[in-house]
Amino acid sequence: MASEYSKLSKELGEDFNPRTAKRMGELSTVTSALKEWEDAKSSLTELNSLLHDPTSDPELCSLASEDIASITGQLSVLSQRLSASLIPAHPFAHLPCLLEIRPGAGGGEAALFAGDLLRMYQSYCSRKGFRASLLKYEDAEGGFDCGGSQVSLQEAILEVDTPGAYGELRCEAGVHRVQRVPATESKGRTHTSSAVVLVLPSLPDGGVSDELGEDVWDDPQSDYYIDLKDVRTDIMRARGAGGQHVNTTDSAVRLTHIPTNTVVSIQDSRSQPKNREKAWRLLRSKIAQARREAREDEMVKLRRSVVGVAKMGRGDKIRTYNWGQQRVTDHRSGLSVHDLDDVTEGGPSLEKVMESVRAWLGERDMENLVADETSAFSRAVKK
Repeated sequence: MASEYSKLSKELGEDFNPRTAKRMGELSTVTSALKEWEDAKSSLTELNSLLHDPTSDPELCSLASEDIASITGQLSVLSQRLSASLIPAHPFAHLPCLLEIRPGAGGGEAALFAGDLLRMYQSYCSRKGFRASLLKYEDAEGGFDCGGSQVSLQEAILEVDTPGAYGELRCEAGVHRVQRVPATESKGRTHTSSAVVLVLPSLPDGGVSDELGEDVWDDPQSDYYIDLKDVRTDIMRARGAGGQHVNTTDSAVRLTHIPTNTVVSIQDSRSQPKNREKAWRLLRSKIAQARREAREDEMVKLRRSVVGVAKMGRGDKIRTYNWGQQRVTDHRSGLSVHDLDDVTEGGPSLEKVMESVRAWLGERDMENLVADETSAFSRAVKK
């Protein structure tokens, strides 16, 4: 990789090429981590040589011993960084994303918790400087106040229109569980309910071929490809408590991908073309994510005999928010923080939890990478 990076750097100096620049960017993290590790390893070798040289000055040996302890610690960190840099980036990591939030088990309390999660992610995006807007919002009464009201949430889709947002937020996909005393509980009993968060890649209408280096909309082998003949479009009147245009204009759009029975419906705007555009973006995102997950599930089946664990699916409870203990526990990384208010406000404590999950995902990816290499080696030996 280091030699490839040097070769590409030379080529880029002679003639700029977008694909070459992109590949250099992908290799830069690895080459930088490798150079730091090699420098530390070289320094450690020199210090050990000095320490074991009988002609060395005793005072220099004492200083060398101190430096060895320090560099050994650095080497451990650099080794982890190098290992992490070798893990291939997720194919959607560079894209913006859509956060789809729905109430799970728990009735009205689940709908309220779903609203809490929406506000948590909105606050997090604001603190991080991510561009976020509501692509879809429906409350429990069927209204679609895109400003985000405080009533029980039925469904919300938050679009995070910042490159790399998918890589940052994909760790949030799964079932989030809450344990607290509802406002309507007269006897002070703690109830358990849940909400489901889906994280989808947000696929722009144009410019994708420039980002990915291929015409992804028209390539049948692409995750983003959808055959127009496979989609049924239904136009209907908007419903719910949404204002004067409800039930008077045919502005609502519903798209059905017939092969997978994936259905999306949008009625937020009074404009049918705008609703149609939003619906297509959401449908492409869902189909691309489903295809990616199907491939990952197939790979998991192949790896289970080596790794010994299966991928955690979306149906698993990934995190618990306990109001009584002011505790948030992520069940993947095992990290618990006792600052629930800061988490629900999208503060540094939420970032701490998310970072622990990203590290956990990195470890799983490394295990899978080793499993792939082991499997490939075993097949080669059998041949």
